[in-house]
Amino acid sequence: MTLFVQNLRKSYPTRGNELVVLRDVNLTLNPGDALAILGPSGSGKSTLLYLLGTLERATSGIYKLGDAEPFQLNDADLAAFRNRTIGFVFQDHHLLPQCSVLENVLIPTIAVGGENLETRARELLARVGLTERLDHRPAELSGGERQRVAVARSLIHKPRLLLADEPTGNLDRATAQTVGKLLVDLHNQEKTILIVVTHSPELAKMFPRQMEMVDGTL
Repeated sequence: MTLFVQNLRKSYPTRGNELVVLRDVNLTLNPGDALAILGPSGSGKSTLLYLLGTLERATSGIYKLGDAEPFQLNDADLAAFRNRTIGFVFQDHHLLPQCSVLENVLIPTIAVGGENLETRARELLARVGLTERLDHRPAELSGGERQRVAVARSLIHKPRLLLADEPTGNLDRATAQTVGKLLVDLHNQEKTILIVVTHSPELAKMFPRQMEMVDGTL
């Protein structure tokens, strides 16, 4: 499932002028590719990730993921496509405090169901080193452990595209290295397309390909 972006643009109307956040972004990635995108705050990195994750719609341009053109789908179909095809890891883990580790990993499956999902969740948690923490709540975990739960959750549906927005931004240096390596290792095992936006040169160096976002252009 190839990711193909051509002349992607995102702008917002403002009083008197148009605020252009992304301009003429072009990108092609194949299964197994991993890309780190660097750039200063306000350069458009996170906006690009939100467009690729279909959390926002582009103003213009072409975006294809495999045979699908997500922005041509209605909202309901787009939500279903996103849930089964795209995984997300955010800077803040976004775990539900009232749910156990295992339940948090299974949350994306509630709307769609499927077979052997609990087995898949347990296997992922074992791969991120949290077998002994399945029944714990997020408040009982360290920051690095919570982010590892988020990584496991992002992979529950075997997504073809995995997006991470500053996944190590709230972690100390040693923990960030551990989580970054884990993300790359799991990506290699799952053969996803992985895109990470980060301020961290140390995290970017773990990726075979790096690009920079400057003034809305990649």
